[in-house]
Amino acid sequence: MQMIDIEQLPGGVAAPPVRVGDTPIDEATIALEMQYHPAETAGEAQLQAARALVVRELLRQRASVLGLLSTQDVSEAQEDAAIAALLEQELEVPEPGEADCQRFFDTHRERFSEPVQLRVRHILLAAAPDDSQGRDDAYQLGEKLLEQLNEIPERFAEFAQHHSVCPSKELDGDLGWLVSGQTVPELDRALQHLPEGLHERPLASRYGWHVVSIDERREGRALPFDQVIDRVRHSLREQATRRALRHYLLMLESEIGVEGIVLDDDAGGSLLQ
Repeated sequence: MQMIDIEQLPGGVAAPPVRVGDTPIDEATIALEMQYHPAETAGEAQLQAARALVVRELLRQRASVLGLLSTQDVSEAQEDAAIAALLEQELEVPEPGEADCQRFFDTHRERFSEPVQLRVRHILLAAAPDDSQGRDDAYQLGEKLLEQLNEIPERFAEFAQHHSVCPSKELDGDLGWLVSGQTVPELDRALQHLPEGLHERPLASRYGWHVVSIDERREGRALPFDQVIDRVRHSLREQATRRALRHYLLMLESEIGVEGIVLDDDAGGSLLQ
């Protein structure tokens, strides 16, 4: 029986309808699930939602076959407990040995280093992404503020209080110490590469433009293996669980049958969040 990927169809709608064994998953259920799967497009969110529902239904049906779940109406919490018991019973995940951990650490040392820390002040000049005139005006204001700050750096607090729309304005624009991942991705990427001092031009984000000063920068440092072995072992265990879960779901897909969608390489990944 041919499987059809939602991404291949206009508007992200699957045909034939999504079905797991004899159980259909209708469009309304998929639409409701979409809120839990943010994506760049509605079609991608719909695809992720449909796959998540297919995965859950495969596991629910298997749990029922093994007597872990009643065929009568049950709560979501009871389903979750039955699925957890199912995976504990049937999923085989090898425990990584110390040699495996050492090899993984040697290959991915940067993942187990202390992050770069930045002491940041900023002035957020608000402008919506789709407001081209507003963004132009905010950028020009940012340039004017930078010109004045290059002359009199002590006015940063004054300008933050007067112009910034970030709550940090009450702290003179001070964001404190930041590490990667603590602000929006587009700004975060730019901050990681900035030297100390007032940056020469405004930086863009989805919220507008940021006049930024890096007051202090602490470079990350490599950590020894014995300090991070638990983190290394957790990373390897998570990788092994993802692989085992994917193979298990593909086996269930083959045994039970799925129509209207194909499972991707990270099938069931949301279960590990």
